[in-house]
Amino acid sequence: MHIEQIKIQNFRLLQNCCLDMREKTTLLVGKNNTGKTSFAVLLERFLERPDNFTYTDFPISIRQRILSIDDETNVDELAIRLVLRIAYDETDNLAILSEFMLDLDPTRRHTNILFECCIDKSKLLRALPDDPKERKKFIENNLSGKFLNIKVYAFDDFGHTEETPYYMAHRDQLEEKERSEVRALLNFQVIHARRNVASSEDAGRGAKPLSAISTKFFRKRDIEVDVDDDDETAGSDGESLEKLRSMLAGIDDQLGEQYAQVFGDFLKSSHDFLELGDLKVVSNIQSQSLIETSSQVIYGETDNFLPEHYSGLGYLNILYLLLQIELCRDDFARRNAPLNLLLIEEPEAHTHPQMQYVFADKIHGLISKIPNLQALLTTHSSHIVSKSNFEDIRYLSRLSPAEPVTIKNFHTDLSAKYEELGADGVALFQFLKQYLTINSAELFFASKAIFIEGTTERILLPLFIEMHDRENVDETAAGGLSSQNISVLEVGANARAFAPFLEFIGVRTLVITDIDTTKAVVSEGTGKTSYPACPVAESSNTSNETLKYFLLAPDPKEVSEFSNWYKRLIDGTASSDEGQIKIAYQLAEDGYHARSFEDAFVSINLEKVKARKDMLTGLKNKGTLDEFSGNDFYSLTSQILGKKSDFAGSVLYLALVERESWRAPKYIMDGLKWIHKN
Repeated sequence: MHIEQIKIQNFRLLQNCCLDMREKTTLLVGKNNTGKTSFAVLLERFLERPDNFTYTDFPISIRQRILSIDDETNVDELAIRLVLRIAYDETDNLAILSEFMLDLDPTRRHTNILFECCIDKSKLLRALPDDPKERKKFIENNLSGKFLNIKVYAFDDFGHTEETPYYMAHRDQLEEKERSEVRALLNFQVIHARRNVASSEDAGRGAKPLSAISTKFFRKRDIEVDVDDDDETAGSDGESLEKLRSMLAGIDDQLGEQYAQVFGDFLKSSHDFLELGDLKVVSNIQSQSLIETSSQVIYGETDNFLPEHYSGLGYLNILYLLLQIELCRDDFARRNAPLNLLLIEEPEAHTHPQMQYVFADKIHGLISKIPNLQALLTTHSSHIVSKSNFEDIRYLSRLSPAEPVTIKNFHTDLSAKYEELGADGVALFQFLKQYLTINSAELFFASKAIFIEGTTERILLPLFIEMHDRENVDETAAGGLSSQNISVLEVGANARAFAPFLEFIGVRTLVITDIDTTKAVVSEGTGKTSYPACPVAESSNTSNETLKYFLLAPDPKEVSEFSNWYKRLIDGTASSDEGQIKIAYQLAEDGYHARSFEDAFVSINLEKVKARKDMLTGLKNKGTLDEFSGNDFYSLTSQILGKKSDFAGSVLYLALVERESWRAPKYIMDGLKWIHKN
């Protein structure tokens, strides 16, 4: 038995969303302001705190209808809803679930629970002032509690194929249920992102979050053992607690004897003065109070330890989080509900990236130890995403502020897009899954992305971005390109593998690549045609598959069509700035058309390269620079360039330390202007 789907309607940004749940762990990811927190809040509202809905929980798109409510308004269309679709089979114990099963047909495998927050129209209309302005203010300030009806229903939509949801089309078929029945079926626990962790700055104020939660943990264990005293299930926990109680009773006896001596004179004076009876001071150590006031969590050796607040905030958070999970696990075991749902909101909060990575690696094993548990994690962490299974990821997407949020099944929906590309698409999808490292996982949370060829561009791109911001002061007044949320990925010639992925997540992307020109050479011996690299002026083709893919190159066998496309590639008219992806590659500049980044850079910075040749590492045959004339920069670059990364590093050093004012190739700067827009 497990929750198969969660549907949401009319709650904040989540106007019409459907989340496909995994049987164990589901990861809910997305950029800021896409509804991850709202999703968590709605679950908690309906399952734990149903009286907390207010006017601001209704989405902006329907608020005008609420503000103009009258007798004709259909409030069913304005209700906030949560639908849990529960899957089960013949091996499950259906005793509790049967309360929600409206048809006992043995072939059925699903039932549905509807949580609904609906406006009490008649009550609200009676209370509304006559003045329109006052009505608006009244609704905004008072639409909560008594003006909202919170109800729970069971329904069976087997065979329903209409576009209108079953619970809207067949209101008379909904069977109302008690909240106690839901609690018996589903145990919901939540661990919020705003955890009570403390830094060393809080130590002076007595903040000991780990000690506090360990006290809470002890209390629950103590209560559970008291309840189960006559039950064999009390087990080792009960034995350990009983030993602790026995020890404390012995301490009470010893302290009582000492108290009699220490307080003897005081007790005698009190007796004589007040004529009280047999007044005594006795010891009564409560185990819970002892844990809370006289115990602390430490690390290091017992004789040479450090207090908990000396731990880094990240460690404190992880320890606190693990204790919270233990508390939840105890609650799941104690209640033994058929369905258990644990929501962990942003486990990365306050946590160092490396600890996020460790947590992601361990959390799945920890969750698997809890029977009948489904875990739902919301996260902004690329580290957690990169350590998770593709199949577990659900992506919250919002393409523009005016559009509602959708929840995409990352693996299912994206694999279908790649399958549309045929056998090649299957291979590309496999590559993408293998490439989903910490860096590439950042794409889930980025506003924009820049794909680059290799190490040289990676080293120099920050310099070019800084140059762009300096040269476009007016445009960057509200925030330069360097301040935008941009992920930079070094993908080599594999940018095309990301095309369906980029379309799927809707990220504006600049691909900086090389034109990589080639020419056809027919072997005299074999008659076979090869395509070696050559200067642009001599070329007839390109080896760059990224260019061919994104700029829609025709089949080279269609000689005339391909030739026309190639001419457009050379003069730059094959590219387009429309859509979410732009391809930036070398075009003619200062009378020369370069083949690669290095070729382009040397051609526009020749005199500075000559002047700085002794400080530029990665160069060879430096004398060739002094002898060079003409514009065959393709040959020059191949002669003088040794190690590209060393050359790029020294170019950056001279720019930052020696203040050398290098020029950046125009195709890169034009690309940066494009990505800076919108």
